[in-house]
Amino acid sequence: MISSVLLIIVGFVLLIKGADWLVDGASALAKKFNISSLIIGLTIVSFGTSAPELVVNSIASLQKHSDIVFGNILGSNIANLFLILGVSGLVYPISVQSNTVWKEIPISLLAIIVLFVLANNFLWQQQFVVTRFDGLILLALFAAFMYYIYTNMKVESPNIDDEQLINMSTYKIWGLIIIGMAGLILGGKLVVESAIDVAQKMGVSEKVIGLTIVAIGTSLPELVTSVVAAIKKNSDIALGNIIGSNIFNIFLILSISSLINPVHFNPSFNIELYLLSAGTFFVFIAMFTGRKKKLDRWEAAILLATYIFYTLWLLRDELKA
Repeated sequence: MISSVLLIIVGFVLLIKGADWLVDGASALAKKFNISSLIIGLTIVSFGTSAPELVVNSIASLQKHSDIVFGNILGSNIANLFLILGVSGLVYPISVQSNTVWKEIPISLLAIIVLFVLANNFLWQQQFVVTRFDGLILLALFAAFMYYIYTNMKVESPNIDDEQLINMSTYKIWGLIIIGMAGLILGGKLVVESAIDVAQKMGVSEKVIGLTIVAIGTSLPELVTSVVAAIKKNSDIALGNIIGSNIFNIFLILSISSLINPVHFNPSFNIELYLLSAGTFFVFIAMFTGRKKKLDRWEAAILLATYIFYTLWLLRDELKA
């Protein structure tokens, strides 16, 4: 137990430093090549911070732990939306670009709806399972999303003013991005594996492990990256990372998981899908209240409070069982 706690601490250190380097490298890349910070957040940063989910889900799918697969994806997306966006918005109110309001947020809501339809047997006869064919559908949607990102590159102007980042060499930029990603992946892996070890010794179910410890553990890169970006007042990286990661998790991570092995869906996860849909819609509506196209601190506080209440509700049900 003590060694697991020490490994968790080492994982946190790697996550924090990795996130710091990744944000600096990604921001410098955006400025150097005249690419919008939002685009960088939706691609490089999102993929890097989603890497822990990919590693954990691939292993879980190989071992046929479907509750871990779905729990990790849905739990991570809920943590991204309510916990991470809530904390980041409290640190610094997040300004949102018009494209994010009208395109990226609706795409993330579409991803939830598609998953709900595929997992609940609405298209063809199957016993609550995301099949390999469903995985191909999700992968095709991911390819369409990447094409959308590609067509929007260099449309918006970057908003980075740090001279140190502007003058950074290409080698140093990519060095920071690669080392940052490596730190995030290794740190996330250490935290998750150690936390699972502790949880299993306490006799917690796979579903709750997936929705809480694994989800929060694999979302730590998004949390640290978005908070660091918020502190540096780079809202595009902070929000793009969260929205992009949620889309990546459903369209890419789940598609790969289901291609490895069909993933059985526990209908009780529909509660998480409803919560995720409501949260995404709330963020969309929040763009038109208070200061327009900005997530205000009071709205971020609502998101964070909802996450705390949801987690306590989960743990209460687990203790009753």
